[in-house]
Amino acid sequence: MKSLINTLLAATALSAASVAAMAAPMAPTAPEFTGIDKWLNGDPLTMRQLRGKVVLVDFWTYTCINCVRTLPYVKSWHEKFKDQGLVVVGVHTPEYPFERSTDNVKGAIKRFGIPYAVAQDNQYATWNAYGNRYWPAVYLIDKQGRVVYQHFGEGEYAQTEAKIRALLAEPAPAAQ
Repeated sequence: MKSLINTLLAATALSAASVAAMAAPMAPTAPEFTGIDKWLNGDPLTMRQLRGKVVLVDFWTYTCINCVRTLPYVKSWHEKFKDQGLVVVGVHTPEYPFERSTDNVKGAIKRFGIPYAVAQDNQYATWNAYGNRYWPAVYLIDKQGRVVYQHFGEGEYAQTEAKIRALLAEPAPAAQ
């Protein structure tokens, strides 16, 4: 009798685990960078060409104090992990009309010492493709091109870095 109960309990646990695994949603594929007015600090990038890399997409604007406060962390992650497969892409989406000026954005990139590519998203096309609503917003894209993490606002820096490290440790996707 005890053996039968243990067998039933094991079968129930296995069945519940299978249902949970099937119910777990697949992470959405990262949208392409779209409607970009200009690429600054580098050549245009696509999510397709970045497959096999871990990508950090940082939505920011240069007059947002919360964005400015996150930049040291984003720049640090770029420096710390760029040789391990992390690609940081800043997406500058303006909050105010004067932030649409490419010269103003270039000045901010220089003033803040941003070393990675910045997409100027004046029409909010990439912003809307992500369904984004906040400055700053960080999205992490895994090597398969899926959005697997997001954080809005300041903070959670240790958690974000831990997720970057975990994603970099994952195997590269199989060649297709």
